[in-house]
Amino acid sequence: MLERTLAQQPLPDLRLVVVTGVVALVVVLRAWRTVRLGLTVVHEAGHALVAVLVGRRLSGIRLHRDTSGVTVSRGRPTGVGVVVMYAAGYLAPGVLGLAAALLLAAGRPLALLWLLVVVLVAVLVWIRNGFGLVVVVALAAALGVMGWYADDRVVTGVAYLLAWVLLLASPRPLLELLAGGRRRRRGSDPDHLARLTRLPAVLWILLLLAANLAGLAYGALALVPDLRLR
Repeated sequence: MLERTLAQQPLPDLRLVVVTGVVALVVVLRAWRTVRLGLTVVHEAGHALVAVLVGRRLSGIRLHRDTSGVTVSRGRPTGVGVVVMYAAGYLAPGVLGLAAALLLAAGRPLALLWLLVVVLVAVLVWIRNGFGLVVVVALAAALGVMGWYADDRVVTGVAYLLAWVLLLASPRPLLELLAGGRRRRRGSDPDHLARLTRLPAVLWILLLLAANLAGLAYGALALVPDLRLR
């Protein structure tokens, strides 16, 4: 299995890349609640990873039925590390989507599935509520079974679909914050960043949104032009 996971696979036909991209866009638009729950897992994982990297003590992660989540950590209440930690949540789906696109452009869809399983298992250690436990276990199990039993064509299709979903969905929570007004932003990560840096929350939303849109553009370019040059 390790040899199969690390092996480079032939790049798929351009039609598969385009079709999975279109399907992912439809999923993001029509099944947003489900997609948002998956994004929340990645969002909170981003907070947790950076909290650990900057020396904070991670207490746990909770995922809620309304698709929200919270990561609790202890440490200094201010400083560059705290700013990076709050910014990491909204950046995490786009960063993971870009990493997925680069892995796929290198011909390693199975490695992407197992990378996602590793991320979910790492998150599982820090889950502190029953609903979150069920969600993360279900996602990890589904991807694990897919990676172990599915043939290469199915793995490739699922991997491209997941990469597109991450890339296309990453800007939407920030657009919702931007459109929701001050009341919607209250208590959000950009609101915390505004208090920490004295920069307006709207500016933080725009900066994070620009980063995610750049990741989407670069991720799409990493997938499509290489296939066209075959």
